[in-house]
Amino acid sequence: MNSQGPEQQIITETAAEWAVRLHAGDLDEAAQAQLEQWLAADERHAPALAFAEQTWAALGALALDPQMARPAPHRQRQEAPRPAPVTRRRRPLRWVGRAAVLSLVLAVGWISGPTALINMQSDYRTGAGEIRTVQLDDGSSVELDASSAIRIDYDTYERRISLLAGSAVFDVAPMGEAEVRPFVVQSAGGQTKALGTQFVVGRQSSDQAWVGVLQHSVAVSLQSPPVQGAARQTLQEGQSARYSARNGVQPLPGYDLSAATSWRRGVLIFDRQPLARVIEQLNRYRPGKIVLANRALADRQVSGVFRLEMLDSALHTLTQELHVKRVELAGVSLIY
Repeated sequence: MNSQGPEQQIITETAAEWAVRLHAGDLDEAAQAQLEQWLAADERHAPALAFAEQTWAALGALALDPQMARPAPHRQRQEAPRPAPVTRRRRPLRWVGRAAVLSLVLAVGWISGPTALINMQSDYRTGAGEIRTVQLDDGSSVELDASSAIRIDYDTYERRISLLAGSAVFDVAPMGEAEVRPFVVQSAGGQTKALGTQFVVGRQSSDQAWVGVLQHSVAVSLQSPPVQGAARQTLQEGQSARYSARNGVQPLPGYDLSAATSWRRGVLIFDRQPLARVIEQLNRYRPGKIVLANRALADRQVSGVFRLEMLDSALHTLTQELHVKRVELAGVSLIY
């Protein structure tokens, strides 16, 4: 969800750029004049700059935390008494500027939910925490998980749906005298053809997805031969598989479909899942964004049952149980 209009976004982005320049050192006379002119042009500019500088300072404080310490060879060189040549300073500063702007972008909520391209391509979509059931013309229904999107491509020969983002449960109206077209869900370079009534598809990346059968059976196939592995597989009720262009269609024995579709019951269930995966899932169901600032924590295992309407308290409990730190920055929860 976008919390700012286009004009306010421009103001916030410009303020972020000025904050980076001010942090890098004293402005020359021309730049100082430009800044003063910008501040005087609109009463919203000064508060935006103050917010940008506060956010920069908060991020800088996090960077100094011993748990997040990383080698910084460029900054170590600056201990020398003479200033570094301009050609050597500009590249690190440019990277720092991009990092700061990105952090501020995250902080004001510019990055959230499906991309603009997906929004334009989709017929139905859901935002963070939104679950929606869509009734189709043929009598089938689609239950969209949070942060998901589909496109309907029905024609004379086939009932085709493209899963563009997220995951969805498909309850298929069966073929018969009145309906002779097969029902197919396409996503991430593969397709799932219904041989029964109910199944779930989850898109994990541009070239990987997973399928689970809730009732009857489905036929999973890749649009192009994989680098290795099977190009197609028939799954029976209770079975699941993951497919990708590299590894083909791979069965997932023992995959817990009940836990994977627990969002339909208003909960999220995690059983020894890595923290990075848990955060990825939580970001689909709550406003704002959780950022794992310390990648060393990514593989920490998490188990628990979280209610969708209580994810803020669940996040608090999670950080306490894992003995990690969290700081809130205007819509962003940094965990480190």
